[in-house]
Amino acid sequence: MTPDDVTSSGARRGAVPEATGRSGADPAPGALLPRPPRAPHPDRGEIPTAPLHSARRPAPSSVELDAPDPNHRALADPGHPESAHPGSPTPDAGTRTDKELGRDDPTVEPPETPRRPVVRHIPILIWRTIVKSWDDGIVGWAAQAAFWQALSLPPLLLGLLGSVGYLSGWFGPDTVDVISDRILAFANRTFSPNVVNDLIKPTVDNVLGRGRVGVISVGFILSLWAGSSAVSCFVASIVRAHDQHEVRNPVWQRIFALLLYLGFLTVAVPLLPLVALGPNYLREIVPESWDPIVTNAIDFGYFPFVALLLMLVLTTLYHLALPNPLPWHRLVGGAIVAGIVFWVASYFLRLYLAAITRAGYTYGALATPIAFLLFTFFLGFAIVVGAEFNAAVQSLWPARPAVTAQVRDWVHHQTAEVTGQLKTLPERLSTGPISRRNRPREHSADDL
Repeated sequence: MTPDDVTSSGARRGAVPEATGRSGADPAPGALLPRPPRAPHPDRGEIPTAPLHSARRPAPSSVELDAPDPNHRALADPGHPESAHPGSPTPDAGTRTDKELGRDDPTVEPPETPRRPVVRHIPILIWRTIVKSWDDGIVGWAAQAAFWQALSLPPLLLGLLGSVGYLSGWFGPDTVDVISDRILAFANRTFSPNVVNDLIKPTVDNVLGRGRVGVISVGFILSLWAGSSAVSCFVASIVRAHDQHEVRNPVWQRIFALLLYLGFLTVAVPLLPLVALGPNYLREIVPESWDPIVTNAIDFGYFPFVALLLMLVLTTLYHLALPNPLPWHRLVGGAIVAGIVFWVASYFLRLYLAAITRAGYTYGALATPIAFLLFTFFLGFAIVVGAEFNAAVQSLWPARPAVTAQVRDWVHHQTAEVTGQLKTLPERLSTGPISRRNRPREHSADDL
């Protein structure tokens, strides 16, 4: 009997035919091929497989350990489509698991995307800033901020002047006189002599001569409402630029704007006299022993110091206004852009005022309120443009989360399992009547 006769007879009796390795042998349906005894050849497309129904996988041979196939992926690999359970969705071969991305470990950061070149994307950055500013309604935000600034300025100035009356001793005995002379000089260029002599000069002398508690209280109460509304417009425009306008509660955002305004007033009272006095007066109040070094520092560092101070205040506003703030250094660019925009707008505003002043005395008298409204409008416009610039930079070159956000996420990840178990507990545990265990009764002598 030949081997072919044995194979055919076994097939008639229902036995599973063995693989002969020849191309003409067709295995029965459902039959699995055993592992080939020889080493796999990747060039021929032969990949060793193991029977799925075997409980124990045979030990690999020395040939397989020495020359494994680099393109081979075992059936037990989770990424292999045939290893999935029946009925489960087949994972995509190009996707990566959470463990590979580092999501299961908060200390492992996901792989970073390649950085875009800065110089090549500057036109895209400018265009995206312009489009996003227009879509977010930059003109409306700037107009609202200008209105509230104009409304809050008179009571704010009265309150600040009343506060300077108490702090005049800190900056020398002539501080009040210098500030009063500068205010009156500005008023003479703006208003008529009758208005200055009858209204402005007595008010300034009365407020600066001694601190007036009544002026401070009334002025601050009026300025709190209007000034905090202006700051609220700035905060709302900044969070809108970064698409975080739905994160913070609206009521808390209004209270937050009021707190920011109070902080601004606290910083402005001691710093505004230094800015208003100028470098000439600062050189006069410096002691003679400090003259060579401090005088040169004032001459060369006064205006850079004022510019850096304004940039710091604006960067702080950009940082504090966001519910999910960006790192401080990523917001300096928007502050610089805002300063440049405001400087350019102020330059053209001076040209405009010089042109309309030559039109006649009547229209020239109206130039002051028009100039002030345009001044506040361009100030709000510059602040909103800086916020939109920071948002455009963040969209093109995303920054890593701040340290506080990383710590918060790590703590949340560590406590997620515990809080998840607590959430699964019912709000109120059901209790029933207390059942007592029946103890066996002890027989006494009376029962006998």
